[in-house]
Amino acid sequence: MKIVVKKLPKSEIEIEGEIDSEIFESYFTKALKKLGDNLKLDGFRKGKVPESVLISKIPEINILEEMAEMALSEHYPKIIAEKKIDAISRPEISILKLARKNPLGFKIKTAVLPEIKLADYKKAAQKIISEITDKEKNITVSEEDLENTIMDIRKSRAPKKHVAEHIHKEGEEHKHGEESASTKSSDEIKEELPEFNDAFVQALGPFKDIADFKIKLKENIKLEKENELKEKTRLKIIEKIIEESILEVPEILVEIELDKILYRMESDIAQMGLKFEDYLKHLNKTKEDLRKEFRNDAEKKAKLALLLNEIAKTEKIIANEAEVAKEVASILEHYKEADPERARMHVENVLVNEKIFQFLESQ
Repeated sequence: MKIVVKKLPKSEIEIEGEIDSEIFESYFTKALKKLGDNLKLDGFRKGKVPESVLISKIPEINILEEMAEMALSEHYPKIIAEKKIDAISRPEISILKLARKNPLGFKIKTAVLPEIKLADYKKAAQKIISEITDKEKNITVSEEDLENTIMDIRKSRAPKKHVAEHIHKEGEEHKHGEESASTKSSDEIKEELPEFNDAFVQALGPFKDIADFKIKLKENIKLEKENELKEKTRLKIIEKIIEESILEVPEILVEIELDKILYRMESDIAQMGLKFEDYLKHLNKTKEDLRKEFRNDAEKKAKLALLLNEIAKTEKIIANEAEVAKEVASILEHYKEADPERARMHVENVLVNEKIFQFLESQ
């Protein structure tokens, strides 16, 4: 086989070559049999039509196309293994030469894993972590934080009908130039919320009284603030690694990320009981408009996935088998229709990424 591999932009390659005439011709009988198996002819049982009759009944071009498909599906994996090509998309195949007792000429285009010039990720992580101030590290929960959160909880538990009436009444007052909500005293507004007492907090969960609730709420707010700082730091580390690494993202990976973003969006809108088409009409946009809008986000996500994968390879970071099994079992228990293989890939990905971030944070 003569093979020439050419690099294209956007991390794609083109493989041009020929399969020798003898090898290509060897697929003739197999291709004829496959096409004959599906042919119905009067006087013959299906799959039992003699070869000479098949040759007269099936157009030669159909046989040649079947031969080409068989030859390439067998030889393409051998080509990419031999040339050490990391193909990541379905091959786009063009046939250049197709004739009996002749070499099969073809051209194949496919996306490959890009060459990555990875940033000094340890140094990048060290720099970001060193910039966290003592004030940011010493997380405290003020009385104001506590009171604001309690107020939010009370507002979320306010009777919905009452709230609707209040908004309507407020609108009416505003229309007639009467006292509006903005001129009411805050005490009057508070009176419309459920009273904050022992019974109220006991209805929220396993809390003894207000004092017990406040202790646990304070711990919870502190934990939330710590998580916020962790997420903010991780985001800065990611941004720095992306900024200082060099790679070309294959188009196919950007498209996959775009599909995921739109799928999540559709799911969220469906959960609200809305139709995605109506939502698009309301925005006065098409799916294509959204794909253009989210393109940068998708590219960033694809870049990040490639860089994290490269760091995991370099540092030999892998997921713990017992943890993977436990998480997969939990997913399959809650989502009976989930595909076990996809669930496993998802869990491995999440656990490896968490390990990578812990590794970076420990620098």
